[in-house]
Amino acid sequence: MNTDKKMNVEQPKGKMGVLVVGMNGAVSTTFIAGTLAVRKGLNTPVGSLTQMGTIRIGNRSENNFPKIKDFVPLTQLNDIVFGGWDIRDENTYESILYAKVLDTRDLEGVEDELKQIKPMKAVFDSYYVKRLHSDWKKEGNTKYDLMMQLREDIRKFKAENQLDRLVTVWCGSTEIFIPEAEVHQSLAAFEKGMKENHKDIAPSMLYAYASVAEGVPYINGAPNLSVDMPAIWELAATNNVPLCGKDFKTGQTMIKTVLSPMIKTRMLGLDGWYSTNILGNRDGEVLDDPESFKTKEESKLSVIDSILQPELYPELYGDYDHKVRINYYKPRGDNKEGWDNIDIFGWMGYKMQLKVNFLCRDSILAAPLVLDLVLFMDLAKRAGFKGIQSWLSFYFKSPMHAKNVVPEHDLFIQSIKLKNTLREIMSEKPIDFLDEKIELFR
Repeated sequence: MNTDKKMNVEQPKGKMGVLVVGMNGAVSTTFIAGTLAVRKGLNTPVGSLTQMGTIRIGNRSENNFPKIKDFVPLTQLNDIVFGGWDIRDENTYESILYAKVLDTRDLEGVEDELKQIKPMKAVFDSYYVKRLHSDWKKEGNTKYDLMMQLREDIRKFKAENQLDRLVTVWCGSTEIFIPEAEVHQSLAAFEKGMKENHKDIAPSMLYAYASVAEGVPYINGAPNLSVDMPAIWELAATNNVPLCGKDFKTGQTMIKTVLSPMIKTRMLGLDGWYSTNILGNRDGEVLDDPESFKTKEESKLSVIDSILQPELYPELYGDYDHKVRINYYKPRGDNKEGWDNIDIFGWMGYKMQLKVNFLCRDSILAAPLVLDLVLFMDLAKRAGFKGIQSWLSFYFKSPMHAKNVVPEHDLFIQSIKLKNTLREIMSEKPIDFLDEKIELFR
């Protein structure tokens, strides 16, 4: 790192709290256990860009590729304190045993710490997640009352753990589909709606409001509307809080953001793309409800259109068929399996097919994303960023974006955008990959 250059970011001082909504879920517990193990040197952070990735500085010929964690001032893993909310009253170790994602041998050395991490009562309403039920939840006369209880939780957690700063991440379930409505259009309308128990204000929105009101960056790991609305954007602008989402990009959609650019770059045509998944964890059970699946479907379906731009290439992509299915199959547990059948055509219209069978582990893929996002959002806050952090679209199926912005879904362009933002933060020149200028070809 060039220490002569000005750093446009505050150094991370003291402890950072990570508040996880859905703290006892499979993704959350895998994230927490893995982070504890890594910081004790018991495991390797495979899949984490912040911990294992490098970043090129200057021309390729200079061979300057520092690790990202050595280039930008990220919070050290030893300075993270975990907390959060859940609908089940059990400690993190008990939840890990229930989820059956991790082997008990991988918990040796962190078991005692995991047993000490217990959730606060959640804000929960089964109207918004039909397949789940809970007695471990907050009570209040209005949604505004419940939101204020969440704000008090945040303040108390920060004070009791002597934390310098916080980040909130939603790792909870997918709620029923709620289209953007009038109550979401302004801060005044949203606050009025909370006091009147408006049905279009879901629990995830209360967590978002409470966090942003307390100046805490918020990550939306589900396809819920949550922070993706003008009311929360307004509050984030006022309180100088960064936001990002939606819906962690881990399995089948990640594959789509790799293969779709390949098809488009080579100007191959697309007749259809059929995707189906089976999984047996709690996420699969929730998505077995048609209303929750509708929210997820909206997130998954938007990817290909955005990359292929059928309005520009009607001959190639103007009439393709895109289907997405998710099936709950209990024996599979967290080991999700995705199948993709892709019907393409090439020169003179001749038909071809691509078939992908991805046998993945949902939480194993998602956990390092959560770690990266927590660290990057804390960095964004210390860099003075606020509002939608589109440079983190790399991590999401349905990246948040301003109304007048077309979201970027291509995984590799997203990666370039992320790393160029890190370079800008550290006053380094962004990379344009034109090491050889056009004059050299003449």
